Amino acid sequence: MNTRIQYPPKPHRNTIFVEDVEVLDHQSYPCGQHVLRLRAPKCAARADPGSFVHLQCDPGLLMRRPFSIMRASKAQGWIDIFYKILGEGTRLLAHRKVGDILSLMGPIGKPFVAHRERRRALLLGGGVGMPPMVFLADRLRLDRDFTPLVLLGSEIPFPFKPRPSRIIVPGMPEGVIAAMPLLEDWGIPSRLTSRQGYPGCFDGLITELARLWLDSLGAPELAELEVFACGPPAMLKAVTQLARDYKLPCQVSLEEYMACAVGGCAGCAVEVWTEGGAAMKRVCVDGPVFDAEAVFLPD
Repeated sequence: MNTRIQYPPKPHRNTIFVEDVEVLDHQSYPCGQHVLRLRAPKCAARADPGSFVHLQCDPGLLMRRPFSIMRASKAQGWIDIFYKILGEGTRLLAHRKVGDILSLMGPIGKPFVAHRERRRALLLGGGVGMPPMVFLADRLRLDRDFTPLVLLGSEIPFPFKPRPSRIIVPGMPEGVIAAMPLLEDWGIPSRLTSRQGYPGCFDGLITELARLWLDSLGAPELAELEVFACGPPAMLKAVTQLARDYKLPCQVSLEEYMACAVGGCAGCAVEVWTEGGAAMKRVCVDGPVFDAEAVFLPD
């Protein structure tokens, strides 16, 4: 008698969709940075902060590329992605015009999860890690239980025109007033960091500014705080240590090269510590969001 093996259900089954999407808008910024708006109703309806898409950059290019979702409108059926030209795929993507049709797969991945017992949220985004923080801030602003503060860092000009903030943030160094206009319009406080001497920006690393602000908080405020971050590995490691120093829970979104983006190739696997010890987890479907302590162990 043959016995059929029962495999455990895959949590990402029936949650990832392939659809042809239309370019609605394509804005370019200094240093090869772009913001692309796509009509993608299936993806927009299901996207959460931390989700990403696997996008066809050009009809003649076989391999797709992963991009974090920066904004999503379920009502209007569009998503925004932010990218920087780094290779052949993004170089070709930069030539896409309004009305062009591309194939998109998404939304993919486990998102950030904000916990109500931690109503204060510190969001840290570095470089191309800024988009998930904007998406998370957008989602948190719809819930009056949460009070987010967003810090964004870049060593090249920001993909928007910074403006002086009108929102007072106690604990910020004097003169650090540059903010992201979109967040400012939403009523969400933000501050910008860079070591390039940009006006109104904090002259230093994003974790240095975060530490100065955390030092201004009392124990009751720290007890309500949770940290969320996305950026290059060195930044995420520093953010994890920062959260560890202040005994704060921290979630990080990892960025890895990937081929299939649906867990089949395991090309994006990273070592993560679990209750059973070290294990290899796929960034695409087991992440990209992980508990920081599980990824970056103390030195």
